[in-house]
Formats: sequence, C-alpha cells, structure tokens
Amino acid sequence: MRVGVLALQGAFAAHAGVLRTLGHEAVEVRACADLRACEALVLPGGESTAQLRLIEREPGLADALDAFVRSGAPALATCAGLILAAREVRDPEQRSFGWIDVSVRRNGWGRQVHSRETIADDGITPVVLIRAPRITRVGEGVSVEATLEGEPIAVRAANVWGATFHPELAGGALHARVLGGGSTRVLRAVRAAADDRRGAAEAAGTEGRQLEATDHELRGVAGGGARA
Repeated sequence: MRVGVLALQGAFAAHAGVLRTLGHEAVEVRACADLRACEALVLPGGESTAQLRLIEREPGLADALDAFVRSGAPALATCAGLILAAREVRDPEQRSFGWIDVSVRRNGWGRQVHSRETIADDGITPVVLIRAPRITRVGEGVSVEATLEGEPIAVRAANVWGATFHPELAGGALHARVLGGGSTRVLRAVRAAADDRRGAAEAAGTEGRQLEATDHELRGVAGGGARA
C-alpha cells in the first residue's frame, strides 16, 4: 500500500520506517500533490500547533487532507496527530479537523518529565507516552480500541484511527492492525518486542522510564518548550 505520512514536522521519519518494515511504500506528504497517489495517511506525533501552522501555510493542503480522510481512506493519527483529528481540543483550545468525535486535553498524560513506556490494559500493546494528549470524551460512533488504567488511548471512527501514544516507537503493531502488511516473520517480531517490553516493565515494577532524548527529537522544527 502507498501510505502518505504528513512530513511537515515531528516523528514522520520513524513512521515511514515502520511502514517500510511492514512492506508499504511510505510517501512524505508536504503538499497537495503528494497525496494524489496515496491510499492511506498517517499523521505523526510532534507539536500540533507547529503542524497546524505549517499545514495552513501550504496552499490548499488543509482542504486536501480533509477531503482525503473524509473520502474513506484509512488514516492513523498519533499523539499530536490525534489532536489535529479530534472534534474538540482543550488546554488550550485550538482548531482541528474533527474527523474523530472525541475531546482531547493536550498534555493530559503529563509533561516531558512524565514520559514513559508501559503496556496497555490488554497486557499486550506496548505504549510510549511523550507529553501525550488525554481523551476525555468519546462520542457516538467511536469505538475504544485500547485502554490504559481504564482510560481510552486508542480509538476508531470508521476509517480513522487515533492514538494518544507513539506506536512508531513500539514495534509498529498498531500500524499493522490499521493498515495491514508485514510478513509472518515481521509480525512475530512485533509481538515478541511487545512481550519483551511487558516483561521488562513487570520486572522493574514500574510503568516505564523517562524518554527525554526521544522527546527532544520529536520537537523538530518547533523548538523547545512548545506543547503537543
């Protein structure tokens, strides 16, 4: 599958790497023309305010993204991408596309010092939280696909999936679930990585570790101090 990755800022390179591992063709999307041959779309984590500003700076890109997702093409929006995809954004409020009928609170799972790796409530799904938004309301027609501490961290509204965490840093299991792809060997490796993460978290008796270096990388062109 030819999958577009919004590549204006943030963790787009990591997503592209996961997609290629699963056998997809990753296309970096920076302008309307980049979407034309794409069959699916990924909105990465990073800085949602910076991403929104850069989208609006490129003529026609916001409308092209909106039309692409509303056409029914598969889409995966992670962390800052979920903020852009949500119906309502709080703390502070900002514009969004509204593809998923959820309300999100920016940095709701904590600031940089609260970044961590853990395992979802299913005991399988690896979760990397970096200044992650919190889903505070789930509307009708939206299914909860994963939870952490009883709260939704992955949701789906028809063709659009949203995650508060960074699946591109956790083996790509969510990418495979949403977009398919990957040989038996690759998918087995993804599952093994999840098992290793779960075992490490249980052995340590904690829910993860600080991820400051990754957080610094995800800031990208936005610079320090900005919010997801």
